[in-house]
Amino acid sequence: MSTMKIKKGDMVKVIAGAEKDKEGKVLSVNQKDGTVLVEGVNMLTKHAKPSMANQNGGIIHQEGPINISNVMYLHNGKATRVGFKMDGDKKVRVAKSTGEVIDK
Repeated sequence: MSTMKIKKGDMVKVIAGAEKDKEGKVLSVNQKDGTVLVEGVNMLTKHAKPSMANQNGGIIHQEGPINISNVMYLHNGKATRVGFKMDGDKKVRVAKSTGEVIDK
């Protein structure tokens, strides 16, 4: 697969699905499956048994994966597509709506 346009730490907006119009920070990107974990979006409930790491066990709320095609990069508070261009000898990400370089 080619280079991912969304990276860990980016602010994104969900554009499709049950969580549509929610915004959050990308916690992780799974390039193999083409999914992302977004902070506070697609919350799942997991029941955990007591263990050495979690003495009490109980119900744990955590983010579930979302397909990367269902999120859009947020640039200056607006959702925009992401492209690439060469800046000298370095490949950088560019916001399509403004033409500004995202990565410095």
